[in-house]
Amino acid sequence: MKVATAEQMQELDRKAIETYRIPGVLLMENAGREATEAILASFPNLDKMKVAVIAGKGNNGGDGFVIARHLMNRGVPVKVILLTDPKSLRGEAEVNHYVFHRMKGEILSASSAKDYQKIKKDIEKADLLIDAIFGTGLDAEVRGYYREVIDHLNTLRKPIVAVDIPSGLNANTGKPLGTAIRANMTVTFGLPKLGLLLSPGTDYAGELKIVDIGIPKQLVEEEKIQTHLLEREKIRQVLSLPRRPDTHKGDYGHLLVIAGSVGKTGAAAMVCEAALRMGAGLVTLAIPKSLNAIMEVKLTEVMTEPLPETPKQTLSLRAFHPILRLCENKKAVVIGPGLGTFKETQSLILKLIKAIDLPMIIDADGLNALATQPKTLPLSNRFMVLTPHPGEMARLIHTTVKEVQENRIGVTKQFAQSSHAYVVLKGYRTLIATPKGEVYINPTGNAGMATGGTGDVLCGMMGGLLCQGMDLLSCLQASVYLHGLAGDEVAQELGEKSLVATDIIRKIPSLLHGGI
Repeated sequence: MKVATAEQMQELDRKAIETYRIPGVLLMENAGREATEAILASFPNLDKMKVAVIAGKGNNGGDGFVIARHLMNRGVPVKVILLTDPKSLRGEAEVNHYVFHRMKGEILSASSAKDYQKIKKDIEKADLLIDAIFGTGLDAEVRGYYREVIDHLNTLRKPIVAVDIPSGLNANTGKPLGTAIRANMTVTFGLPKLGLLLSPGTDYAGELKIVDIGIPKQLVEEEKIQTHLLEREKIRQVLSLPRRPDTHKGDYGHLLVIAGSVGKTGAAAMVCEAALRMGAGLVTLAIPKSLNAIMEVKLTEVMTEPLPETPKQTLSLRAFHPILRLCENKKAVVIGPGLGTFKETQSLILKLIKAIDLPMIIDADGLNALATQPKTLPLSNRFMVLTPHPGEMARLIHTTVKEVQENRIGVTKQFAQSSHAYVVLKGYRTLIATPKGEVYINPTGNAGMATGGTGDVLCGMMGGLLCQGMDLLSCLQASVYLHGLAGDEVAQELGEKSLVATDIIRKIPSLLHGGI
């Protein structure tokens, strides 16, 4: 599903009205009606509740009047608190105010702080609040009277449903413009807005519901929107292909994992185990020779290859040619997890990245090596995936973690394009960016996954699918989504605090066996 900025959504609305001649009042009617259905579905006892719609003077307020009308027709006790003089309403908002007024719907006007004091008790008596104050077009800080209203609504501890976007939230960045409604649920129109999917916007939006308002599908497809939301149904389709009965392990690829050093064998183990659980036919682990015995015991189904090592028990430059020989008949390579930052090992990593002509996933210490030699990239003739967390991304582009986190989409997109690589920026709302500038936002995952090893598991999941010959982008989308979904299911069972990385690996089989 495409994800729109405020400007892109406004352009879609404009084209729907001007090019397709869909009346604006019809789009508003569709929006209000669909929002009403979403609200009724989430609050099945709404006819026994008192509802207050808090409406502003723009189109968002107009949506609020449509919702109030449909709720009134369903027998729901509802009143509209209008935060402006009715005479200031224009266009579709004015039309829907008039209709609700003619229906003898209850409207309380409060165009000033003094007026608001008179009707505060009406709001405080409500069981559900519907926020229709500001829409996605807001780009200035909320001040004065409106700020007082929003702050008051947030103190009431009543369930709040936001119409299109929580009032006061920047639709593009997800940051509050001074203040913003903290909604329990947001019903957004047409396409999800970028700010609803990014932190801290997700904290303000609550549960997100996306409803169709009748914008032609062709119009959406024609619009040059490069940001997308991963959807469960699409991932299910990618992962649902059955295996033919007349197959063998060689049909499902052979993954080479170059990982591990003394004290960091767990990273290598988790990559390999996750790859096997994703269906890889064969996995070989290239490991420093002194660690081989323990890894042979730890990894029953994985082949290990002991290689020359440094005095620090990390892979040495003498492992270069043996690793190239290991690449024969392999379908994909994972390099980096737990390899260490010893200078000789880092040199080996850079040399291998340039020499190996296979689809490659570079993670952890592989990324640290690239950060020391930024001119290594781009390698435009390769299928290459970089999987940084924010700290690694900051090192790769020589900036701060703060700057990465403040512009996750922009940073990831730009780096993918400049490096000619696919980039997976891990963290809350993990992102996938392609060399062509497309960005995919993952909605799954939780705070319990902020624990050591979850990135290694994700790396292995990607490698496990990639070596089976899956399209690279589909591989990344499926792995990222399934990784977060597995984490979510574990968190429901065990809680977030007790979640560990291997729990995610254990959850993969049930999800692949129809659970997704």
